[in-house]
Amino acid sequence: MTKTNAMRQLDVAGISYKALEYECDESDLSGTTVAAKIGLPCEMVFKTLTAKGDKTGLCVFCIPADKELDLKKAAKHSGNKRVELLPVKELLGATGYIRGGCSPIGMKKSYPTYFDETLILFEEITVSAGVRGCQLLLNAEKLLKFLNAKECDLTME
Repeated sequence: MTKTNAMRQLDVAGISYKALEYECDESDLSGTTVAAKIGLPCEMVFKTLTAKGDKTGLCVFCIPADKELDLKKAAKHSGNKRVELLPVKELLGATGYIRGGCSPIGMKKSYPTYFDETLILFEEITVSAGVRGCQLLLNAEKLLKFLNAKECDLTME
């Protein structure tokens, strides 16, 4: 596999990771499918969602693959009155990534990033490597520090 921007940034920072490649089906890019293909529970596989806040602009939210983002909680934790998911057609221009291959690591700009608080239940989690068909397994605490991310309750009950 070719190194992705996310991998290069982790290499420079000295953060170890394991690349988990899987066969990508473009008709099903769901996080639950990715989790099944890499053989990990959905709770350890974090999907990356980009949203636009009415006060802060773009924000990045990472939540377990089988959960849904609670937009009210996301707004509250990010200092907005409301947030809405970024339309797919704007994703590449804003982040440098496409749907199904969006990583919180190595976006075009550094955006405020928030992880669901459940990540603390695991020593390691996965996030997208920045391409469809590859996840990065890495230490959750080191990832939080590297991204200067906050952990908070982000998912629907």
